This record gives sequence, structure tokens and C-alpha cells, in this order.
Amino acid sequence: MPSASATRPRLLARALWGGAELAVTLGVVLLLLVAHQLWWTNREARAEARQTVHALEREWGPPASRAPTRTPKKAAPPAPAARADDPPASAAGTATPDDRPQGDQAYAVLRIPSLGITAPIAEGISKHGVLDKGYVGHYPGTAQPGQVGNFALAGHRNTHGEPFRYINRLRPGDRVVVETRTAVFTYLVDSTLNQTSAGDSGVIAPVPRSSLRTEYGYSRPGYYVTLTTCTPEFTSRYRLAVWGTLASMRLR
Repeated sequence: MPSASATRPRLLARALWGGAELAVTLGVVLLLLVAHQLWWTNREARAEARQTVHALEREWGPPASRAPTRTPKKAAPPAPAARADDPPASAAGTATPDDRPQGDQAYAVLRIPSLGITAPIAEGISKHGVLDKGYVGHYPGTAQPGQVGNFALAGHRNTHGEPFRYINRLRPGDRVVVETRTAVFTYLVDSTLNQTSAGDSGVIAPVPRSSLRTEYGYSRPGYYVTLTTCTPEFTSRYRLAVWGTLASMRLR
């Protein structure tokens, strides 16, 4: 019968081996979880987003090749005050009943040529219903495309399609195109607020201006678009915002 002194090293060796196996198993599980978040969710969300965009394009048909174009007066910064001779919301392309969002269904398409972004836009910014599908979400209560006010959007920067991962690379003059059933709206980027609090509601106000960094934003009513996402990457601590103004629209 082995002595107690001989048994103890064997038990210790078994314990160490078992601990090593457990550590390896946990490591593999963690790697699989990371792969799922960083690769699989992107793959699934991008596939769904592409299918949704294609479905909208088939439903709408091609844009009219000779559709008239309207250009809001003084759309570039500084943004103009609303005036009697500025195009009213209806002339600038207020959403018709066919354009208005139904629940969290996609109702428009966002295209940012300089970044290669094409993504569906849906109403709301819920993760499960909108953002995790690879969609861009429209902040409820903000303006619709082409309306006076602020057409404010949110999108994931990392995972689940990450459509807004590189919006920090946008520069003044870059195009942000929004297509609906009835019209195509082209906004031009004005400026970027690289970091602000997640609670900075001024970023998506009708006249967008940071409530915390008041040197960033606009001072007069106009036709605006706002793109928001989390920053720094792989965190949700702060928000990044990109602002632009409406340059033109054409009917489909």
C-alpha cells in the first residue's frame, strides 16, 4: 500500500492537470464567444441587411432617370434660418404615407459612397429589433428625410454588421445619400464631434448642437442629418457624431 507521502504528489499532479484542462476549455469557449461576436454576428447581420436593401430596391424599382432636382437654399454651413422663400417641408420631400415607417420595418436606404456603406434604415434604435440586424436606426421624434429639422440616425460601430464602424473617417463634403420610395436625398458632411457623453441630447436636437461642447453644432434651423455611434471602438462609453446638411433631392 503506497504511503501517504507518495500519494500526495500524485493527487497534486492530478489537480494541476485537471486545472490545466479546465483553463484550456474555458479559453476555447471564450475564443468561440469572441469569434461569434466579432465574425458571426457581422456575417449574419450583413447578409440580412443586404437582403433587405435588395427587397426594397425590387419593390421601389429604379429611380427615374430624369427626375427633377431641388436644392435647398444655402444648405451648406452655416445653416440658414427658415425663411418664407426656403422650400417648405413638403417641397423638400416630407415622407408620404408610403414612406413612413411601420414599426421596426426598413423603409429607406442609407448610402455613403466614400465608405462603401449601403444599409437599410428602420424606425427606432432598439438593439434586437433594429441595430443588431445590421440596420441603421432612426431616432423616433426626429425629422424624416428631407424635412426641416434633424434626420438623426444610429448604427453599431462594432459587431452585428457594424455599418458605422468608420464614420470617423468622413470628411467635409462627403455625400450621405438617403433613398426612400419616392425620393433620393443627398446630404453633405459638415463636421464631426469626435467624442461626447452618451447623454448629450443636443446632438440629435432639431437644431443639432452639443449640450456639453457647445462650440460644436449649428445655431439656426435647417435641413440636417446626424450619424451617431459608440466610441472608442469596442466600448459604449461615449458617442461620436457626424453632421451634414441637405444639398439636393430628386424625385424617383
